[in-house]
Amino acid sequence: MENIINHQYIDRKTGKVKTERLFKDSIINFFYSTVRENADFCFNLIVSGRSTSLLSYLNFDFAFRSNREKAQKFINELNINLEECILSPEKFMTARQVFERQIQYWKYRPMPNDKNINYDEINGYLFINSDLYQSQNQSNTIVDDGIVVSPSDSKVLVGSLRKSQQFFIKEKFFQYSELLEKEELLKIFQNGDFAIFRLTPDEYHYNHTPVSGKVVDFYEIRGQFHSCNPYAVVQEVTPYSKNDRVVTVIDTDVDGGTQIGMVAMVEVTAMMIGRVEQCYSHNYYESPRKMTPEMYLRKGQPKSLFRPGSSTVILLFEEGKIKFSDDIVKNMSRTDADSRFTIGFGSPLVETSVRVREEIGIGSNIF
Repeated sequence: MENIINHQYIDRKTGKVKTERLFKDSIINFFYSTVRENADFCFNLIVSGRSTSLLSYLNFDFAFRSNREKAQKFINELNINLEECILSPEKFMTARQVFERQIQYWKYRPMPNDKNINYDEINGYLFINSDLYQSQNQSNTIVDDGIVVSPSDSKVLVGSLRKSQQFFIKEKFFQYSELLEKEELLKIFQNGDFAIFRLTPDEYHYNHTPVSGKVVDFYEIRGQFHSCNPYAVVQEVTPYSKNDRVVTVIDTDVDGGTQIGMVAMVEVTAMMIGRVEQCYSHNYYESPRKMTPEMYLRKGQPKSLFRPGSSTVILLFEEGKIKFSDDIVKNMSRTDADSRFTIGFGSPLVETSVRVREEIGIGSNIF
């Protein structure tokens, strides 16, 4: 097996280079080098749906068997902060419970303009600019600020589908013509921009809505379950358009919307991630709902859950509708970080760590 280097990214808060501790890295590298090259049938079996379910059970359920001591060791190894969680630390008995944890996002993951918002944790009310607003109210109660937020705790790369742009990285992570499958949607986002959010096992695994708007389409695309480990992504050409995935298309040009045109949110499964559970809630995590057309989504709210492991979210924007945050764009070309993407694709391509509900861009009509 070839020599595998570390994978580094930029910590957004400090601007410093950090080395990622990759979960089951040696096993993934073995699958995508020795097995992939010498046993094609076995490799295809490994990335199948049945195998990913079995691997998930063995790693996240069977290995722990509701053992608090093993769960705590796992928590310590991944350096997970349980103080953010709704459940008390002693309630976590398996790796699956850790991966699927719910956090006090209103407290620990505030949105950019949340300084004007206070939360009544008992009654579930939001106080916005001193006006009482109950969180179940309709979309036109709040005027959106035009900011796009991260859908997840993750490492992010941004890019363009236009060859004239500096960060044209089309066809490296996904084949655009395969990603959405529907011709009418491919036309809408043609020459647009995108952001790729790679979640790792230590991170909070709920996805939140990156924009406010109305659901115009929602569907699933069946596929394989390739790993989203950086080495695996480099070895397997355009894996994100081959994997099982869920597509939600949001029209933000509605009352109370972010006013940034159409946005596609593609939730991509991965090895040991068997499914994405849709569980949108207007109020904390209460009364979760499945995605349906005409449904209004408010920015920053819980939308779905990856069960469990590491996985990826892709956001697609129409051409010229978004300006990505400067630090994320600049960090991509840094040469002081050893990124597996940089080596694999032959040019600087460095991720930045972001937290769910944190600003990653703003509508082009704002600046």
